[in-house]
Amino acid sequence: MERALLSELVTWQQSPRRKPLLLQGVRQCGKTWLLQQFGRDHFQHTAYINFDENPEYADFFATKDVKRITSNLSLATGVPIAAGQTLLILDEIQGCPAALNALKYFHENMSALHVAAAGSLLGVALAGSGFPVGQVDFLELGPLTFTEFLTAMGDDNLVEFSRTTKIEAVPAPFLSLLDERFRTYLVTGGLPEPVNAWVTERDTALVAKALSGILRAYELDFAKHARSTNFPKISLIWASLASQLARENKKFLYQAVKPGARAREYEDALQWLVGAKLVTKVFRSTKPGVPVAAYDDLAAFKLYAVDVGILRRLAKLDAPSVASFETITAEFRGGLIENYVLQAVLPQIDATPRYWSQANPSYEVDFLIQLGTDVLPVEVKSGSAVHSKSLTRYAELFANDTKLRVRLSGQDLALDGDLLNVPLPLADQAVRLIGMV
Repeated sequence: MERALLSELVTWQQSPRRKPLLLQGVRQCGKTWLLQQFGRDHFQHTAYINFDENPEYADFFATKDVKRITSNLSLATGVPIAAGQTLLILDEIQGCPAALNALKYFHENMSALHVAAAGSLLGVALAGSGFPVGQVDFLELGPLTFTEFLTAMGDDNLVEFSRTTKIEAVPAPFLSLLDERFRTYLVTGGLPEPVNAWVTERDTALVAKALSGILRAYELDFAKHARSTNFPKISLIWASLASQLARENKKFLYQAVKPGARAREYEDALQWLVGAKLVTKVFRSTKPGVPVAAYDDLAAFKLYAVDVGILRRLAKLDAPSVASFETITAEFRGGLIENYVLQAVLPQIDATPRYWSQANPSYEVDFLIQLGTDVLPVEVKSGSAVHSKSLTRYAELFANDTKLRVRLSGQDLALDGDLLNVPLPLADQAVRLIGMV
């Protein structure tokens, strides 16, 4: 499957200031495939080490001598490891802290060698390792975006249209096809295995089986890699995710995890899920301002899943329900589409979005996104009914700080005064379209 991040790997390869690379991303998002494909396409040799499959290779990293390390790895794998010719891949590197630490010695003493490390729990591993971040480059791979999904489906015409469309009405044939594919994407999500199951077999049962297998793998990670005291709490938070997003007020409630639960008892478990990239924490913002993090209300946040297909499977929704929408409650339909929009927007921006709300009377804007020195309100609507008192109220309160309002909905692409409406299937293009206003 074609991944947009491949071009960033090529940029890293060619950079004269290159450092060893850490590729982060949730388990089964395609990190291993991407690095191996990169090696095949751009290097004479690829030396692949997986510390889950070959834990004995950790012994080679007992020394800080990187020449000795590469010599031993070359002998063990039978692959020449030479600067400029070989990509050395250290996979599931969180399983070998010494290898993680050795990356700084590769940078200091063998900088000409291309070293790329990957791990599904790097966020968890790095949080407590004291690893010197300045010695490595970082990239993050997420699930396939909707545009990447269209490429996997062979819809090159839709991809080209999506990437080049201007702010004008979308031709009806394109809008209809995009909407059809969008509903399919809500069923499969963006993780490669369920996407491949649909692309090759067109079988929703195989998609469900693939998603269930991934969920089991995540749950095994809870048991294997989290502290034993946190394991049941992580499982409870994870299991509550769909119900948290099924309420009208989607603010995360610890009491919805377990009656009587308190933040101080569960915050470490929640942070483990954040570090594992399985969830994204979206804080409430008290006002628009740059940087957005300066105005966080740390006591109020929403929690979204890494992938909309995973969220659907957690909610036990079958494919026909999601594809038609009609049988899903309005509250969870909104949560599902919000999750999709967040998933689409995150790769386009630097800072995680926030949300804004006000009580008495109640108003809420789904997301605030920071673009340069601007903070823009973003409203998400799951259908074509788009009336929003909250977006209007926000613009009234923060008139001097609101250059543009953005709405993602079932309506056509259009700019009406200071309000840009982006069709949901074009969420991948939202930042590009905003830049055209």
